[in-house]
Amino acid sequence: MEVKLRTARSLVSKLSSVSSQTRADALKELRLITKLDPDSRPLVAEAGAIPYLSETLLDSSSSLQDDAAATLLNLSISCRHSLISTRGLLDALSHVLRHHASPSSSAFAVQSSAATLHSLLVADDYRPIIGAKRDIAYSLIDIVKSLNSPPRSVKDALKALFGISLYALNRGALVELGVVPALFTLVVKDGRVGIVEDSTAVIAQVAGCEESEEEFRRVSGVRVLADLLDPSTGTSLRSRENAVAALLNLARCCSERAVREVREEGMGVVDGVADVAENGGAKGKSKAVALLKVIDGGSGSIASVFRDKRFDCLLNQSS
Repeated sequence: MEVKLRTARSLVSKLSSVSSQTRADALKELRLITKLDPDSRPLVAEAGAIPYLSETLLDSSSSLQDDAAATLLNLSISCRHSLISTRGLLDALSHVLRHHASPSSSAFAVQSSAATLHSLLVADDYRPIIGAKRDIAYSLIDIVKSLNSPPRSVKDALKALFGISLYALNRGALVELGVVPALFTLVVKDGRVGIVEDSTAVIAQVAGCEESEEEFRRVSGVRVLADLLDPSTGTSLRSRENAVAALLNLARCCSERAVREVREEGMGVVDGVADVAENGGAKGKSKAVALLKVIDGGSGSIASVFRDKRFDCLLNQSS
């Protein structure tokens, strides 16, 4: 361990060298050891690498930027507190994301920066901190909206947005910044299963705030989510579970008008909701049962239309 500590200190000291080649070589070595040796990560962080790495994200050299972004991502796995407590780190990540469509930020650096945020957002305490940086949320949404964003960049941005949306007080700001139309555009126009699954995961979270209701209405969100639950669409189980969660959150958090809309559209896809209730994961099953009860409204409306005992069984389950 002593040898690893000396190596880390030596490499970090070279990050302040006047020689650009020395800095570049040290960065490549730090990227490699933090990827391959988990024990080295806290040693590199303790040696003071993070401020240098953050500063390098602002460099015009794409190779330096790539190595710095990858090293920060590696460190985020084991050293989240060291990263979040480094002054200027979030601003540096924001800089890379903000310039995602320009030559000053490489696609790899953008992806690594978004993935670093996602890694930091695993910690509950960091969600309000990162969510308060509106420039980060705006840039992530812009990546999702951009037609020229590589698929990997979109997926990493969606995962970061999901982490931000897990903190309830962040959801209203995301809605205000335009996340709802951006997400539904992906669901409707992007046929890639992984993208749709990640988009609907974020949709399910932002549906849990009253600010989302009008935005969902503008994009016919309830109808789009109901369509995902139609068995004929062949939508993946994960996307259908997310659609169920989104409709349930809308009904629980928004107005009575939203509840009526969920019931009306839901009546057309009760078979799809029931399928999730029977075949989904534990959380998916519970939410699907709860959504069936919302659709039924306690009035027996499902039973009056569908003469199927399985609905009676599901509606009598506790959710």
